[in-house]
Amino acid sequence: MELKNEMYGRLQKVIEDHKSQEGALMPVMQAAQEIFGCISQDVQEKIADGLGVTLSEVYGVATFYSQFALEPKGHNVISVCMGTACYVKGAQAVLDKFSEALGVKPGHTTEDGKFTLQATRCLGACGLAPVLMINEDVHGRVTPEEVHAILAQYED
Repeated sequence: MELKNEMYGRLQKVIEDHKSQEGALMPVMQAAQEIFGCISQDVQEKIADGLGVTLSEVYGVATFYSQFALEPKGHNVISVCMGTACYVKGAQAVLDKFSEALGVKPGHTTEDGKFTLQATRCLGACGLAPVLMINEDVHGRVTPEEVHAILAQYED
């Protein structure tokens, strides 16, 4: 509880430091993401109240930019490319298999906080389609049958 209060105090200071500036929403949200690890509903409300903007404006920015997360990300972030080359080569089946194996839908984190699953646009490795990244590790030419073995590498 004390840590949470400290975090809210840090956010309040950032809001106060930016409140009178034009375009304050983005730097305040970036700081909030750094402080909390995500921009949850309660954090969005604090930002909206503090800056005098609507909650829908804060939510709109939070959901538009991929740098912001609405819930904490897991220790391992799995990004399955859904760009054209990967999609044509079976990325949807790979994404579905990860979703089934982890018990979460894309955009969500497992209850134990180990994995966040997300569908993403082009990762720039079309020659390896279908491709995915787990943290900074690239996995190419992935098939649904390989999902459990890939996950086992990150179970620590």
